[in-house]
Amino acid sequence: MDKTFAVIMAGGVGARFWPASRAARPKQLLDLTGSGTTMIAATLARLAPEIPKERVLVVTGRATADAIRDALPSIPRENVLAEPVGRNTAPCIGWAALHARRRDPDAVLAVLPSDHLVRKPEGFHAALRKAVGAARRGALVTCGITPDRPETGFGYIELGEETADGVRRVARFVEKPDLDTAKGYVASGRFVWNSGMFFFSAARVLAEIARQMPELMRGLEAIDAGIGAGDERAVVDRVFPKLPAQSIDYGVMEGAAEISCVPVDFGWSDLGSWSAAHDLSPKDADGNAFGADVVAIDARGCLVRAPSDLLVALVGVEDLVVVDTGDCLLVCRKDRAQDVKPVLDILKERGRTDLL
Repeated sequence: MDKTFAVIMAGGVGARFWPASRAARPKQLLDLTGSGTTMIAATLARLAPEIPKERVLVVTGRATADAIRDALPSIPRENVLAEPVGRNTAPCIGWAALHARRRDPDAVLAVLPSDHLVRKPEGFHAALRKAVGAARRGALVTCGITPDRPETGFGYIELGEETADGVRRVARFVEKPDLDTAKGYVASGRFVWNSGMFFFSAARVLAEIARQMPELMRGLEAIDAGIGAGDERAVVDRVFPKLPAQSIDYGVMEGAAEISCVPVDFGWSDLGSWSAAHDLSPKDADGNAFGADVVAIDARGCLVRAPSDLLVALVGVEDLVVVDTGDCLLVCRKDRAQDVKPVLDILKERGRTDLL
């Protein structure tokens, strides 16, 4: 692992976790499960036995860069790359690859989301070693999560034959399916969830970007020249907003000649909504997850997040999400937690950018 760099992608907002998640304090800077640790700090902590902090790069937005640096004080400040505008994951990964390649021409990247949960770190470390080993041999690699239910909210990967111990060829990527299709995928045993974790050498991913996304590569070459000339920020400010907004999945992985996958089961969750946060938080005997001072009378299956100086009383309710941030209060049914995002659209229409 001596040539391995971690790239933590931390540019998202996590709109489904409004009102706790805001533009200036997004999902990755929150403690969503009551563990006492932010999502991004937990992501960094699970890398510690394998990848030293000086080889961890974090890509985030400029508005959150200082907060990210404060949340990760052990990371060198220059290792936090601040995008002037979000352009999806292909430009983000390409920029990080330039930095890793300058530090080590043989650098291998482990690209990870900043806001996912892993409950079995030893399984994650084993998968990391397998995926990095395959990437070191020249492969483009992803991790696929062994599904435990027919989930319609994730993309899937169909697995082909085994090419090495614990490494399978990718037969195809498939879009988010309907329920009947998802049931068939799970029953077949040939499909895994697309985790959004990627592993490849810096040289290989930049070569694939040059082949498949030449417009992006031209922009990255300009940024690389700016890095060499000590004028990176000015070049990034000029070039980055013009880069194509494309994901690494569509821009590179799906168009590559051969992709490998490491199927894994390490207690993964993308923590995609308040409902998922409830499922993964400590709960009382009635299934309530209270991250606040709560009086509960005949209340079951509820999640409460509120300031420590605010008392919340629940009486005769079930399966509610209650989130109070002082300036906003969210109350919704747990089975409607995925529908929080439209609230932000209404706030934008009303000009309430102070609440976004």
